[in-house]
Amino acid sequence: MKDITVAKGDGIGPEIMDATLKILFAAGAKIRTEEIEIGENVYKRGHTAGIEPGAWQSLKRTRVFLKAPITTPQGGGFKSLNVTIRKSLGLYANVRPCISYHPFVSTKHPVMDVVIIRENEEDLYAGIEHRQTQEVTQCLKLITKPGTEKIIRFAFEYAKTYGRKKVTCFTKDNIMKLTDGLFHNTFDEIAKEYPEIESEHWIVDIGAAKLADTPENFDVVVMPNLYGDILSDVAAQITGSVGLGGSANVGSGYAMFEAIHGSAPRRAGQDLANPSGLLLGAIQMMVYIGQPEVAERVHNAWLKTLEDGIHTYDLYDEASSKQKVGTQGFADAVIERLGQTPTTLPVVSYATASQPALFEYAPEKPSKKELVGVDIFLDWDQEGRNAEKLGDRLSEHTAGHLSLQLITNRGVKVYPGGMEETFCTDHWRCRYSSKKMDQSAAYSDVVALSASLNEAGFDIIKTENLYRFDGELGFSLGQGQ
Repeated sequence: MKDITVAKGDGIGPEIMDATLKILFAAGAKIRTEEIEIGENVYKRGHTAGIEPGAWQSLKRTRVFLKAPITTPQGGGFKSLNVTIRKSLGLYANVRPCISYHPFVSTKHPVMDVVIIRENEEDLYAGIEHRQTQEVTQCLKLITKPGTEKIIRFAFEYAKTYGRKKVTCFTKDNIMKLTDGLFHNTFDEIAKEYPEIESEHWIVDIGAAKLADTPENFDVVVMPNLYGDILSDVAAQITGSVGLGGSANVGSGYAMFEAIHGSAPRRAGQDLANPSGLLLGAIQMMVYIGQPEVAERVHNAWLKTLEDGIHTYDLYDEASSKQKVGTQGFADAVIERLGQTPTTLPVVSYATASQPALFEYAPEKPSKKELVGVDIFLDWDQEGRNAEKLGDRLSEHTAGHLSLQLITNRGVKVYPGGMEETFCTDHWRCRYSSKKMDQSAAYSDVVALSASLNEAGFDIIKTENLYRFDGELGFSLGQGQ
């Protein structure tokens, strides 16, 4: 008997959770549920992450969480509950199978069986944002070596465990050469350890286009957080319905299982909602907790129900459906078919299923770190935002080997030799280093330079030190450098 924590959530959450648990218990699931409250009412009681301290005790004890969708109140000050749980419990791998069920669910892509594996903890979802000037805000994109290596190893281990043939990586490293470049380079390194599995990389824009157009060419796709969030919904929707998407969030000691859709409050309490997304998440949970026979029994019964044309309103189509049922009616139909298998759709087998191997990151030997310069960011809205005038004034300030080399505005070089046509905001990056970046600097030089600029009346909003690591630049070069 395995204890699991359950949250019924908001909107349609209670209905689809009751239906899901009813099916699991009918199939012989050896689980004991412990319910916690999360979501809208908890937010309104003043808990900004939508979960109360006492609920964490249940999660820490059971280590397995079956979660229905929630509603986040409108307005500022509320944190994402999913992001909070994923980060707090180290659930670094998000697994979303996206499968077509043609001809029983209408889709333009009848041959599709893709698993999206998304990094779950970092990237732009670190949520580190600042308003820096009147006109400019920033969000920091954080890609780490440990986070990248763990998710990519998980993707290859998942492919190995489930007999998948190919792992594809999507990044935008033609533009973000350091952050997405780290993800791509790590992918290439780890792929060499799995010669039996085909590997490939696509720039995310053309990769996304190909995924939407010819998903049958993909198998397992691994991505940083933001791309994975967007494209897993796209992939789920083109199977025929995002409502059929189940999701697993897995870490080294904990796991959370859910539907990928929202709480749909307009459908709440009407016995209309399709419980399939949460049920498919729960099927992943049963494999995770070591009850694959229950997962197999439920999954095949669910497939047989689709085949028999028993559909909820969201899937009902006169051309392929035979009976429209509500949430509970659909659950009852699945239960009636426990022990049966589909005849047209592929029969599911979890006989050899197991949890993909998880790896702990082993820190590498520290690199030699050498300070070679500093980017100083200014809020400057004077003299018509003339970059040449700003550059001439900044060139008067030096410290040690640090002197002004260039100024950029929104990443475009505007000094020296900028173009008059370039639109400039009030946010300026001013790079100070030696001419060829071949001389070291001391942090005291950065402090002295900052003090000099401050005394001259410049509004410094941020500084970013520039380093070499074992002789390699640890920052992007500006144009002309």
